[in-house]
Amino acid sequence: MAPQACVRGLLLCAAGGAGRAERRESPGPAAGDTGGHISTEPRINERIRVPEVRLVGPAGEQIGIVAVNDALRLAQEADLDLVEVAPTARPPVCKLMDYGKFKYESALKARESRKNQAQTVIKEIKLRPKIDPHDYGTKRGHVERFLRQGDKVKVTIMFRGREQSRPELGFRLLQRLAADVEELGFVESQPKQDGRNMIMVIGPHRRKSDTKAERAVPREGGSQAERPTRVRRPPAPSAAEAREAADLAAAGAGQAEPPSTPESGSPSTPEAGPEG
Repeated sequence: MAPQACVRGLLLCAAGGAGRAERRESPGPAAGDTGGHISTEPRINERIRVPEVRLVGPAGEQIGIVAVNDALRLAQEADLDLVEVAPTARPPVCKLMDYGKFKYESALKARESRKNQAQTVIKEIKLRPKIDPHDYGTKRGHVERFLRQGDKVKVTIMFRGREQSRPELGFRLLQRLAADVEELGFVESQPKQDGRNMIMVIGPHRRKSDTKAERAVPREGGSQAERPTRVRRPPAPSAAEAREAADLAAAGAGQAEPPSTPESGSPSTPEAGPEG
């Protein structure tokens, strides 16, 4: 047994030494080599390393398969860039374009598409089974406002104490609320018990993107001609001008006053009496 154990130990030592030697000889990663960044931008101009490309003109016309040096020469003559638009094709498809302008227009399109995107927002309203009628009207107004804006509404009924033994109170309250707002939304998720709460989700009939579009139409369509014109009031006269205007009015009234006529029935001229 002893010789076999010695042989086994020698074999293990030899295998371990060979493994250490292989690890020492295997080249490790170079210093500072952390992996290259994969670029998503297309290759342009001198970065295109293929011998020939399928060239497309600035207006979209097909030029054909040409050598990459000829394509670069055409791009320089037209003061444009040679952009690789389909690198996986054989040969790759390149187009003559103004790359700076292309990137700017692409950024604008991406910004507009993000602006028009409608993010789904779920608003939450919490009620109690024995809610006051006035409070119920206030909560219903909030639900109607959220649905008009195109948002979903999660209605939660909170049960406490002995109210947990009466879930039908919360169910009837949710059914009442759904009936009150049926013109603006529909029940997307039926009432269900979740622990001490009962939850129902109401979705809007109209999408949020449609609501945004309708809000933007009056802003864009409003013109200056449709707005009511403001009437500018004349400035208030000064004290001296007011006195002068009053004097002129009084003088004009005195000149326009007709002479007084004798009343009817009274003697116009005294008659001469008989001489004595």
